[in-house]
Amino acid sequence: MTAMVTPFDDRGDIDYEKTKALIDYLLANGTQGLVVGGTTGESPTLTHDEKLTLYQKTVEFVAGRVPIIAGTGSNNTAETVAFTKEVSKIKGIAAALVVVPFYNKPSQAGLYEHFKAVANASDLPIMMYNVPGRTGISMDAKTTIRLAQFDSIIGTKECAGLDAMSEIIEGAPVDFLVYSGEDNLTFPAKCIGATGIISVASHVLGNEMAEMYRLLEEGIVADAARIHRNLVPKMNSLFTVSSPAPVKASLNHLGISVGSLRLPLIPCTMEEEQAIFNALEI
Repeated sequence: MTAMVTPFDDRGDIDYEKTKALIDYLLANGTQGLVVGGTTGESPTLTHDEKLTLYQKTVEFVAGRVPIIAGTGSNNTAETVAFTKEVSKIKGIAAALVVVPFYNKPSQAGLYEHFKAVANASDLPIMMYNVPGRTGISMDAKTTIRLAQFDSIIGTKECAGLDAMSEIIEGAPVDFLVYSGEDNLTFPAKCIGATGIISVASHVLGNEMAEMYRLLEEGIVADAARIHRNLVPKMNSLFTVSSPAPVKASLNHLGISVGSLRLPLIPCTMEEEQAIFNALEI
C-alpha cells in the first residue's frame, strides 16, 4: 500500500486534478492500496474540511479499484472519535488509520484507553499506527496485542522495528494485519509474517517492490532478496530530508506533478535533490 502524498497547486491548495493523475499512476505501477491523509500526506497541515474532501475525491478517483485507508487520528481522543465517525460516513473507505497520540506522551494504559475509545465508537475498522520517530513515544507490542482483541481493530502499521513486529505477529490473532511502516524493512518484515508494507518509496519504486513481493510469494527468495538489497539505498535516500520532501521532489522530477509542501516543511535544496536523484538513478 502507498502512503500517498497530497498534491498541491501553486497557491498551496490541494490540487484534485493532480491527485487523480497521481492515483492513476500509482495504481498502474504496483500499488495495491492507498493510505490517504497520513504523515506522507502532510496531515498536520490539512484542515478538517480539506481531509473530508480529499477522502471523498480519493474514493471517487479510485472507483473501487483498491482499498483506501483514511487518516483520522490526533492527540485528542474526543476529536479522533468524532472525526472517525465523520469519515465512516464516506462510502468507499475501507478503514481508518489512527496514529499513536503525539506530544501528550500518554502511558501504555492511556494508549490502550485511547484506542479502546475509538474502537468502541467507530463504524469503520481501525488500523493503528505506531511511529515513535514522529510521536515521541512508542506503543509496546504487548499493548498492541491487547488492542488486537477488539473486533474493530483489524491491524497496525508498525514502525518500531522487526522485534516489535515479530512479537505482535506471534501474539495477535491470526487474522490481525501487521504492516511495516519502514520501507527498508519491506522484505524482512514479510519474511517474518507481516502482511505487507505501507510505503513511501512505492511512489517511485512501486514496480520493483511489487516484483520483489511476487518472487517472495513464489518462493524465489534469493532473487527477491537481491531486489531488496538493491532497493534499500534508494529507499533510504527518500528519508535523507524530512519526508515527504524527497518523494515529492522525485515525483516532480519524473513528470508526475505534485507541487511543493506546506510550511513548516520546505522543499529539498538543489544539492539535496541531486543526491536523492543520483541514489534513485532517475
